[in-house]
Amino acid sequence: MKQTHTQALTRKTLLAAAAAALLLSACAVGPDYVRPATVAPAAFKENKDWKTATPQDQELHGKWWEIYQDPQLNALVEQVNISNQNLAQAEAQFRQAKALVESARSSYFPMVSANVSATRSGGRSSSSSSGSVSTTDALGLSASWEPDLWGRISRTVEANRASAQASAADLQVARLSAQSSLAQNYLQLRVLDLQQNLLDETVAAYQKSLQLTQNQYAVGVVARSDVIQAQTQLKGAQAKALDNGVSRAQLEHAIALLTGQAASSFSIAPAPLVAVLPEIPIGVPSSLLERRPDVSSAERLAAAANAQIGVAKAAYFPNLTLSASGGFQSSSFANWLTVPNRIWSLGPALAATLFDGGARRAQSDKAIAAYDASVAVYKQAVLTSFQEVEDNLAALRILEQEAAVQDETVKFAHQAADLIMNQYRAGTVNYTSVVTAQTTAFNADLSALSIQDRRFAASVLLIKALGGGWNQTELPDNAVLNDRDAAGTGKPAVK
Repeated sequence: MKQTHTQALTRKTLLAAAAAALLLSACAVGPDYVRPATVAPAAFKENKDWKTATPQDQELHGKWWEIYQDPQLNALVEQVNISNQNLAQAEAQFRQAKALVESARSSYFPMVSANVSATRSGGRSSSSSSGSVSTTDALGLSASWEPDLWGRISRTVEANRASAQASAADLQVARLSAQSSLAQNYLQLRVLDLQQNLLDETVAAYQKSLQLTQNQYAVGVVARSDVIQAQTQLKGAQAKALDNGVSRAQLEHAIALLTGQAASSFSIAPAPLVAVLPEIPIGVPSSLLERRPDVSSAERLAAAANAQIGVAKAAYFPNLTLSASGGFQSSSFANWLTVPNRIWSLGPALAATLFDGGARRAQSDKAIAAYDASVAVYKQAVLTSFQEVEDNLAALRILEQEAAVQDETVKFAHQAADLIMNQYRAGTVNYTSVVTAQTTAFNADLSALSIQDRRFAASVLLIKALGGGWNQTELPDNAVLNDRDAAGTGKPAVK
């Protein structure tokens, strides 16, 4: 009867401790997270004279690269999404972050373990000539649970969940970076194809000029110096035509890398430039903070750092552990699993650190400093996002004006070259004037192509600065992060 009373008393004590633990577990020490305040301008300064996209659409959507209307570019970017190894690495890191969330959540539940053993032992005493042998069979089941009294576990889960969301945003950063790099490289390669056509046409034109001077020299109309000047001009153009191939080959190799292919077996045939310079929907500055994955990543890391303050604060409070074990132990296998051979234990344990030489205070100060640093990183990311949009808006606006002026320059330069060539044929000017005029026209053509290349690059960078059609709502929520099957599929969880 005494044993029964003791058992009942112990059970009541354990139940009371468990009930108190459940009530206290709703208490989480440390500050609750509030997104750091930032100030967004009312409008983009450089958007003043920007063309409004048609139809009226305030945000990019979906496959942004299709806005250039180039089928080969579309196919290459799709290959990036499948085979780029940096994306594969970022996706694996996201799955690692999801696994950490699951690991932290497991601390909410009891740890249950089982054991079974069979031991046979013997010995011989000095008072007895015969030895004794004994057998012990044991079967046990034990459980322990540490209730989340001060929110240490919940803050850890909160921190890991925010870190996983940051990792998901980093995956999108890597994807957008690879896509934009490929688009830039491909469009630049197509401009180089245009430049190669220009160089080939220039070489052909200079060959005709050389033939003209040789014919005139043969009949004694011009001096030998005119022929030498024409030959020099032709060789210089031929050298530039060859050098253009170096840049094109390197761009082709870069595209191969981005698409996850070996440069040795990858090639893009020369083709005309079919891409069009798009009108890009800009939106408003306040929405930029939700469309930039790098900004979202920095904000989620600030949330994770804030939760770590709670983890550090929880170390000041005692830990309560509730444990129970039971099983059977007997020296006879036949009577092993019987009530008389039953064993059990039950009870709570409370542990607290009384002195640590300032270690917990240092950890708390460290967590607070880490949070302050993450807030600064977040605010810097916000400022950088506005700068990048303004930079590329300004570039597109100014380059559009420069392109119009350069087109006029090209027209006048070619008119001047034609007039001076006619004057040379008539014998009214020397060949130096021809070389000067032709060189001016050639350089004007090159400058026009360079401006076109820079406009395409600025448009891609602007789309990247605007987030490429991504939105913060695409971050994985709690349901996705707690999906154990999705974490182990090996497939990208964030598209």
